[in-house]
Amino acid sequence: MEAHLPGAGEHLLVFARVPALGRVKSRLAAGIGEPAALAVYHELLAITRTAITESGVPATVWLADAAGAAPTAAEGREWAEITTCCQQAGDLGARMTAAFAAAFAAGAGRVAIIGTDCPGLRASHLTQAFALLADHDVVLGPATDGGYYLLGLRQPHPELFRHKAWSTASVLADTLADAHRLGRRVALLPELHDVDTVADLATWRAAMLPEDKAIPGAMRIQQ
Repeated sequence: MEAHLPGAGEHLLVFARVPALGRVKSRLAAGIGEPAALAVYHELLAITRTAITESGVPATVWLADAAGAAPTAAEGREWAEITTCCQQAGDLGARMTAAFAAAFAAGAGRVAIIGTDCPGLRASHLTQAFALLADHDVVLGPATDGGYYLLGLRQPHPELFRHKAWSTASVLADTLADAHRLGRRVALLPELHDVDTVADLATWRAAMLPEDKAIPGAMRIQQ
C-alpha cells in the first residue's frame, strides 16, 4: 500500500509488530512463555515511542502481521498520532527496501529505519544518526548480536538489503562490506543491546537501576 509520508527533510521508519499474544518475540517466548514475552514487547514499544517522541523526528510505523491491507485502529493504537501502514510482502530486506523507497519517493532527504527490540535506544541516538547523515551516505547503529538497530541513508541503496542472512551475526559485517564496496561514506553509532532471547532479557534486567526494578513497567537503563 502507499504510505502517507511527509514530503521533505528527515524521516524515521519504524518496523514493528502488532502486539498480540503469540505473534511477538517468538524466541523469547520459547523460554518465558507467550504472555511474559508480550509484556516485554510492550515495554520495548514504550521505550521506542519515547525515543521517537523526544527526538521530534517525523516517523511512520510499518506494521508486520496486520490483518488487512491497512492497520485497524486497534492494531495501530500503540502508536497514538504516528502514521501507521502495513509492511509489504517478502523477506526483511525486501520490506525495508520498499519502506525506504516510499520515504524517498515522498521527498524525504534523510531516512533511517529502526526496529523495536532495543531497550537502550534513546532520542539522542536518533538525532545523532540524522546529524551524521549530513556528511555520510550510510549510518549504522551496531547491535551486540552482530546485527544493527538503526540504518540511515541519504538515497536509496537496495544493494544493502540483498543477500543477507537476516537475524544472524553476519548482518552488520555484510552490510558494511556492501557499503564500502559501493564507495559510500559510513558512520557508526554507539553499540547497543537487542532483546531477542532469554539471555538478552537477563542482560537487560541486570543493567537496570535498582529503583527501576521496583517500579512496575519501568524501563530506564543504566548508561
